[in-house]
Amino acid sequence: MNAAQEIREGKTYIGIEFGSTRIKAVLIGSDHSPLAAGTHDWENQLDNGIWTYSLDAVRAGLQSCFADLMQKTMQQYGTALTKTAGIGISAMMHGYLVFDAQDRLLVPFRTWRNTMTGQAADSLTEAFHFNIPQRWSIAHLYQAILNKEEHVSEIAFMTTLAGYVHYLLTGRKVIGIGDASGIFPIDPKTGSYDAAMCETFGTLTKGTAFSQKLTDIMPEIVPVGQSAGTLTAEGAKLLDPTGTFEAGILFCPPEGDAQTGMAATNSVTPRTGNVSAGTSIFAMIVLEQSLKNVYREIDIVTTPSGDPVAMVHCNNCSSDLDAWVAMFGGLLKKAGADMPKGRLYDLLYDLAAQGDPDCGGIISYNYYAGEQITELTSGRPLLMRRPDSPFTIENLMRSLVYSCMATLKIGMDILRDAEQVALEKIYAHGGLFKTPVATQPILAAMLGTDVTLMESAGEGGAWGIALLAAYMGRSNAGESFADYLNNRVFAGRSGISESPRRTDTEGLKTYMADYRSGLSAERAAAES
Repeated sequence: MNAAQEIREGKTYIGIEFGSTRIKAVLIGSDHSPLAAGTHDWENQLDNGIWTYSLDAVRAGLQSCFADLMQKTMQQYGTALTKTAGIGISAMMHGYLVFDAQDRLLVPFRTWRNTMTGQAADSLTEAFHFNIPQRWSIAHLYQAILNKEEHVSEIAFMTTLAGYVHYLLTGRKVIGIGDASGIFPIDPKTGSYDAAMCETFGTLTKGTAFSQKLTDIMPEIVPVGQSAGTLTAEGAKLLDPTGTFEAGILFCPPEGDAQTGMAATNSVTPRTGNVSAGTSIFAMIVLEQSLKNVYREIDIVTTPSGDPVAMVHCNNCSSDLDAWVAMFGGLLKKAGADMPKGRLYDLLYDLAAQGDPDCGGIISYNYYAGEQITELTSGRPLLMRRPDSPFTIENLMRSLVYSCMATLKIGMDILRDAEQVALEKIYAHGGLFKTPVATQPILAAMLGTDVTLMESAGEGGAWGIALLAAYMGRSNAGESFADYLNNRVFAGRSGISESPRRTDTEGLKTYMADYRSGLSAERAAAES
C-alpha cells in the first residue's frame, strides 16, 4: 500500500511532542517510517523569576504544529489528512500544572527548569528514603504547601504538560507510567503510585491547607499498549479549527519526553540506555536491579512499560553553545559574510573536533538555570581560562561542547563507579547530535562506552510517541513493547557507532578536574 492510500484510509499514526524549543508532529506509516512532519517553534519565559509557558501558547502551538503537518501531508502526497489509526501526546516531564474543580489554572505553569523547591525535595527524599528531585511535581506541590501558598486548598487536579494536552483533546485525566514516574514515585510491583509514600505524604501534610487525598488529584495511570481515550469533538476542533480532521480517533497514554526518547532509540531493556541532548541533557539507563543507595544526582523513573530506570538529568545543555554560535553568526553578518545557520554549526563543530583534548585549559560552564547535580540554585554562564591558555576558536568550541555534557558525566560516574551498572548499548539523539562529527565521539569518551546514532534518531520523541500509538492493542495479544520494537520497528535499521578515543579520554580527565575545581567560582557568581 502506498503512502497516499494509507493516509486516505487512516492507516497511519501521529505523534506530537512538546519540546522545550519546538513542538513537533510526525506522521508515520504502517512500516513505522516517517511520512511527514509539522513543527512550531516556541520558547519559555522567565516570569517573576519562574520559567513558564502560557496555556495560550500551548494551545496556539498545538494548532500551528498540526496545521503545518496537514499542509506538509497535502503538499507531499496530494491527499488531505482527515483521520489516523492512533495519536500520542508527549512533552517535557515534571513541572507543576494545577487546576481547581472548574479546570481553572491556579498558578502559572512551573516547568522542569525551575530550581525553587530545594526545601521540599530534601524533606521528601528523607521521608521517602527515595530521591525526589526539585523538578518533580510532588516537590513543587509540597513546596507550595510549605510556603503556605493560597491556591493549595483549591487543587483538584495536578498533571504534566503531556497529561494536560491529552486532557484537552480527549477529556480524560490520565497519564502513561513513565510520565507518572516524574510526578510521584512508582511501585514497580503494582505499576501504581507508591501507596506507602502516598500515606507518608498524607502524614507530612496533616494540619496544612492541603486536605485533599493525594491520589485523588493525580492522573490515573494507563498501562502501555492500552487505549487512553478518543479525540472528542471539542478536541478535534482545538486540534484543527478548519474541521477537516475527524473526531473519535484513539489515543495512547500520554508520555514524557524521556520515555519517548527511549522508544525512539530502542533502549527499553536492561543494559541499554540513551542520552537525549537539547536545551537540557539527560541519560536514561535501564536497570537490571535496584540501586544499593539513594543518590541526589540520580532519579529513579520508569520505561514506558514500567521497568525501573536510572535517570541522570541536567537542566542545562545547549543554550550557552547556541548563544555563542548566534554571536559568531552575527559577526559574520556584520562582516558581509552571512552564513546559513546549519552550515555555521557544521563549521564550528568541525573546529571543535580539531581542538586540544583538554581544550587548552579553557573551561566553560553552560548554566543558564540552576543545577541540582552541582548544587546551583541559579545559573550564570561562565568562561574561564588561565593567562597562558591557547585561546583559539578550536579550543573554545571544544570547551563549549564539553560543557554541554560535563554535568551529565558527574552523575554517570556515580552509576559506573559506585553502583557498577553495566552498559552494553548507549544511543544518542537530540539536536546536539545532528552534526555528530564532534559531539558523538566526545559523548563516548565522557561515558566510557560505545555510542550509537540510529538513522531514525533525528525524528526524536515525536516519532517515539507515534510508535507508542502504533503499539496500542499489541499488549492484549501478549507482545511486549520491547519485542514490538525489536521485531517490528528496528529490525534492519542501521546506526553509526563511535568508541571512546584514548586521547579524548585523557584530555577529559584534565578538563573535568579543572571543571570540578572551578565550580566554586560558578557558585560564587550565582550567589552574588
